Amino acid sequence: EYSNTDNTDEVVHNEQHSHRVPTDAFGDVSFGGSWQKTGKYVRVFTDTKPEVLYELLTTQWELPRPNLLISVTGGAKNFYLKSNLKKAFHRGLIKVAQTTGAWIITGGTNAGVMRHVGQAVRDYALSNTKQREIVAIGVAPWRVIHNRDKLVNEEGCFPAQYVIDKQGQGNMACLDDNHSHFLLVDDGTSDKNAYGAEIPLRTQLEQYISDQTLGNKATTIKTPVVCVALDGGYGTLKVTITKGIPCVILEGSGRIADVIARVFKQRNTSTTDIDDFNDLIDKQMNKFLEEYKKFDQVKKKDCNIKVSEVMMVQSMICAGKDELGVLDVAILDALFKASKTSESQEDNSWKKQLKLAIDWNRVNSAETEIFTEDRQWTSSDLHWAMTSALVGNKPDFVSLLLEYGVCLEDFLDEATLCELYQKLPNCFFLYKLFKRVEPKEKYRRKELHKEGFRDIKEKISPTHRIAGRDLFLWAVVQNNKELSKIAWDQCGDCISAALAASKILKKMAEESIDADEPQEMLELASHFEDRAIGVFSNCYKNDEERAQKLLVRISRLWGKTTCLRLALEADNKKFVAELGVQDLLTQIWCGELSVHNPVWRVLVCMVFFPLIYTKFLVFRLLGLYCAPQVKFYGNIVSYFAFLFLFAYVLMVDFQRTPSIAELVLYFWLFTLVSEEIRQVRPKVYIQELWNILDVISILLFCLGLAFRLTTKLLYPGKIILCIDFVVFCLRLMAIFTINRTLGPKIIIMRDLFFFMFLLSIWVVAYGVAKQGILIENDNRLDWIMRGAIYEPYLVIFGNFPENVDSEWRSAQCNPLKPKCPVLNEKEMPVFPEWLTIVMLCVYLLFANILLINLLIAIFNYTFEEVHDNTDRIWKFQRYQLIKEYYSRPAPPPPFIILSHLYLFIRKLVNNVTLCMKHIEEFCCQNFRYEVFINNEKTSEFLTSCFNLNVSRFQ
Repeated sequence: EYSNTDNTDEVVHNEQHSHRVPTDAFGDVSFGGSWQKTGKYVRVFTDTKPEVLYELLTTQWELPRPNLLISVTGGAKNFYLKSNLKKAFHRGLIKVAQTTGAWIITGGTNAGVMRHVGQAVRDYALSNTKQREIVAIGVAPWRVIHNRDKLVNEEGCFPAQYVIDKQGQGNMACLDDNHSHFLLVDDGTSDKNAYGAEIPLRTQLEQYISDQTLGNKATTIKTPVVCVALDGGYGTLKVTITKGIPCVILEGSGRIADVIARVFKQRNTSTTDIDDFNDLIDKQMNKFLEEYKKFDQVKKKDCNIKVSEVMMVQSMICAGKDELGVLDVAILDALFKASKTSESQEDNSWKKQLKLAIDWNRVNSAETEIFTEDRQWTSSDLHWAMTSALVGNKPDFVSLLLEYGVCLEDFLDEATLCELYQKLPNCFFLYKLFKRVEPKEKYRRKELHKEGFRDIKEKISPTHRIAGRDLFLWAVVQNNKELSKIAWDQCGDCISAALAASKILKKMAEESIDADEPQEMLELASHFEDRAIGVFSNCYKNDEERAQKLLVRISRLWGKTTCLRLALEADNKKFVAELGVQDLLTQIWCGELSVHNPVWRVLVCMVFFPLIYTKFLVFRLLGLYCAPQVKFYGNIVSYFAFLFLFAYVLMVDFQRTPSIAELVLYFWLFTLVSEEIRQVRPKVYIQELWNILDVISILLFCLGLAFRLTTKLLYPGKIILCIDFVVFCLRLMAIFTINRTLGPKIIIMRDLFFFMFLLSIWVVAYGVAKQGILIENDNRLDWIMRGAIYEPYLVIFGNFPENVDSEWRSAQCNPLKPKCPVLNEKEMPVFPEWLTIVMLCVYLLFANILLINLLIAIFNYTFEEVHDNTDRIWKFQRYQLIKEYYSRPAPPPPFIILSHLYLFIRKLVNNVTLCMKHIEEFCCQNFRYEVFINNEKTSEFLTSCFNLNVSRFQ
């Protein structure tokens, strides 16, 4: 509130013998209407000190300090603006005010240029209800305000009810209801001479605000001020000169603004002398003064002189009438010119210009006006600008700053990175990022030497921060495509970075709670997968061998993983399907064997291994049985043998006392269990469908074995083992992944589970309702399940029920069969026959027609989708198969137990010699296919291939 006791401003009550009294008009003003707009106002005297008004605005009315002051002047009467020019003015003015936190100062009345400003503020408020309000301050002469008596109250009005009466205002003017604050200036003159009374005070206030520093008092950058002129007459001409501030003239708005704009443009486009220039001004002014018949030659000459003075203003800019959205650019250019031509050039004046350019996202202006050859830049000079550009999501400026010398390694320290994360927009996982973990000291306690492991205690330094990677991750987690593309350019390991981003984005899409965000994340993930493919393709074209090594090179920047592993974890089928990746997988699949060996030769050598000493099979070293290809075929043969033995025991040799064949079966299963235990990685293992089947089959076997070894539960145990045999047979589907045609079709099986869930809803719903209507209190669980589930399920296949109508007779009942429907004395069913028939018809309609056809449609859609992407899906499945068998021990079950015993003993003894290392490689190769490559040479190779790929995405 602004009370009279806090105020030193005074007003005049007597026009001839004026004297000062405390203000009697202040408080809030309500304009009524459907939107109930309100504002604040105060009546002040013309010689009120500007510092008092500034304190009122910032302290009492709690307005934030302005980063820019826009003084709008021009025609005080209503004038017409073309629609495109009006749109350009509204859009440009609001964009500047909203992005910079500017104050807009006008005459405050509901007419002329002030009305256009009010309409721009209104349009912004209607379309941006959640954004901060635009500050529009009206400085108006008190004695020309219509209905000003409504604003007078010695104790203040909270609020004053003000009505805009355009019909009855006469020569006076109403306040504009779209302005937020009003300073009503009273100079004690009569109403006839009151127009223009506010100009001196307004000029002083604008000058005072321009002398204030931006932000805190530590900076010396002053608040920039710019004048925007539309239309107008002689008064506008005077104001434009007397303000002495950067000025933007809106060409096409009419009258004096057009005169100044035309003269300004012709002066800049021609090299005329002074006489021709004066003739040009005189010609333009004659057109303007045709409507002012009261102007004599003296005043006309004065106007010409003032136009000439305006032309001397170096910081004046004309906004073109044919270009939309140029007002904000013109304002920025005017401020740049003012900074360059100011008498006192401060060393940090460029900071003010750069801050404005970043706020308005004017890269071209910054590049031409700020980043010139006149000044040498250091990285530290631009750190604040880089932070502002990143937080403000200005990717073009980020690129510009990187181009002009910002060093990411110097800029992105730990404190800056934390600040960037704290300023992220609302994010569903942001709370996780604030958890700070102190770096723990790590030590290496063992070192491998020729004589074995030797105890040492060496401190390992924490991982060095990689600025390019950290900035890239920051951009990716906020799903910012443009910034992430720029940051990706700064990553050294670009292929791994793109694949890691794809993985992160897909995981974020799964956890996102927003409706539209997941699709955007998936699109960005696909974009980075394409970028990884582009770089790798160029690498493969230049050097196939080095490109393939890149796939299995350990990347220290991304968790010591490889590109292949990242592609698998990110489910990047498109990347895995690339020719270079598939060639590498083929080499891994064949191991030490030649990739040109036909399969039948490999199979023959597996059985008749002496043939490996002939030229029958081309191979290197003695790696026949360690090749993933040979491991796969060996395990297939072993698995078929296991199933044959299992079937033999169940059908031929299942005795009360386990036979030799059954004991062999138990031992064989034990070797399978030991292999599954070796494969277990808690977070990854259970995600594989085949691993789930393995766990189910093993648990069922253990349960059946426990029952089988119990004398009284021998037969139930056999039943469980028979069911388990079915699960083991289903596991055989995994071998089809090696086939290009059948492998991808396994995906169709997933749709069956979704359909069975829908079908079970209808089966249970109909079955329970039917059973409850027909049968009374059946306590036999087996027959309840038969009537409620089994019989409704058979109906789908045409087994029509016989007990749902009056044709059913009690003679058909049998106590050993399901209970009969409830009958009356006349041996007729008591249930409503029509109801059971209707229920059956509805059930058949949905189950037999809708759901079955839905199943056909689902399978058809999935089949077409899989068929169209068969090659890509198969190549990805093949990758998973190769990965599994590469890390698998060489001997197939049950001989695999030898490898497991070796691993167990090695773990137990924890000491390995160099000769045993060769045995380890033969029995069980490393679980990860990866190599170490010279980082410098790899970086150079990647950079050259990356540069070749850049043009593809520009």
